[in-house]
Amino acid sequence: FDAIETIVVIYSENRSFVHLLPDYPGASGIAEAPEASVVQRDRDGSVLAELPAVWKPDSGRPDRGKLNPPVADPAYPLTMPNAPFRIDAPPYNKPADILTEVPVHRYYQNRMQINGGKNDMFVAWTDVGSLAMGNYGGPGTHLYQLARDYTLADQFFMGAFGGSNFNHFYLACACSPLFPDAPESMRAVVDAEGNLKLAPDSPKSALDGPPIWVQDGSVTPDGHVINTVQPSYQPSGIPPAKGGDPALADPAGHPLPPQTEPTIGDQLSDKGIDWAWYAQGWDIALAYRGVIYNTAGAVDFQPHHQPYNYFAKYAPGTEARDKHLKDMEEFWDEAAAGTLPAVVFLKPDGKHNKHPGESTMSAGDLIAGTIINTLQRSPQWDHMAIILTHDENGGFWDPAPPPAGDRWGPGSRIPTVIVSPFAKKGFVDHTTYDTTSILAFISKRFGLELLPGIRTQFGDLRNAFAFGSE
Repeated sequence: FDAIETIVVIYSENRSFVHLLPDYPGASGIAEAPEASVVQRDRDGSVLAELPAVWKPDSGRPDRGKLNPPVADPAYPLTMPNAPFRIDAPPYNKPADILTEVPVHRYYQNRMQINGGKNDMFVAWTDVGSLAMGNYGGPGTHLYQLARDYTLADQFFMGAFGGSNFNHFYLACACSPLFPDAPESMRAVVDAEGNLKLAPDSPKSALDGPPIWVQDGSVTPDGHVINTVQPSYQPSGIPPAKGGDPALADPAGHPLPPQTEPTIGDQLSDKGIDWAWYAQGWDIALAYRGVIYNTAGAVDFQPHHQPYNYFAKYAPGTEARDKHLKDMEEFWDEAAAGTLPAVVFLKPDGKHNKHPGESTMSAGDLIAGTIINTLQRSPQWDHMAIILTHDENGGFWDPAPPPAGDRWGPGSRIPTVIVSPFAKKGFVDHTTYDTTSILAFISKRFGLELLPGIRTQFGDLRNAFAFGSE
């Protein structure tokens, strides 16, 4: 265990396990799934006769003033059989190098889609119809090749239900951010069972359109952040106040107050262990707001993917910020020189992170493969462990029931590969893991106290390694 001197975490985006590895040999894929988790049900619990159309963005969203009633996207089949299918094969014919629509991937929807572990309501509660059941063939990807050469974890689940912002916090602090004074307009409206409350005019069937909610907020009724909110520090999706501090978001936009929960970064620093979060586009986003959520541009920076920028300890002007929050350009140089810190977190931008609608699957796969190829040529490779994982499932179906956890997760299963000279070769690891297993691995390697939110009932990644006589 002590032979590992450098740990690198690559945090890709928004793909479920069977979405990218539907039939990987030796792994639990679609063929191994019980039929009850494959066949999708309608909102009333009945089996869908077919999968619905892919709805155009914001269909059935009268609150956004768009496309009500819902409009089917003619670029996709109007119906599909009630079964998983290949996106890159007929009749979809959408290869991995083109963008697709974006399935909803939010806290309450993910819980409702999982449906107590049955995973039979993904189509019922999505906003993209049949697309939620689609997958890609795997053998030609870097992910598949790395799985074949090293260790594939086929029971690895995203730390929190829902989307990216919450799951980035889980990689930093294994915690739910607190926003006790969030305005009512940001709070989710839930029903008596604790599910998101449907609006009276919501379509009764998934075949008729996406669900309409009373209020799909980012904060729970009791003040926990579970969907995307913006940081108080720039770069933020909320611009500075006119005439205000340019390093801060305008308070009138209701950014998340600076958080104070302990993070894995804090613990590493307290122990004297160097670490850094490298974000693609960080320096540009600090200098020029135009790249923030710039889906049409060469750089597409997402502030809600930068968890440490939400914490008071890393406020603008602090030494901790300057030392630990870096642009990915620095990573390439440090990897080549063999001067990376002991713990590295890597965050590609929206063009390269696999997020549907912004990044193609192949673009995200390519940058992950390029990063790993660079690390394998680094002077630090001989004592390195790389964890290539995804923040969450992106709203795509997976049949594996998440293990019992707590109020916040785990959510759906995601693809994760452990790459290291010490990783077992060609091994499929069936140990149950979640995002907090990464924090447990880091903590145990460097002798840190476990953060309270780490789920100790799951593995710490140790089974992925073969350390000889250890």
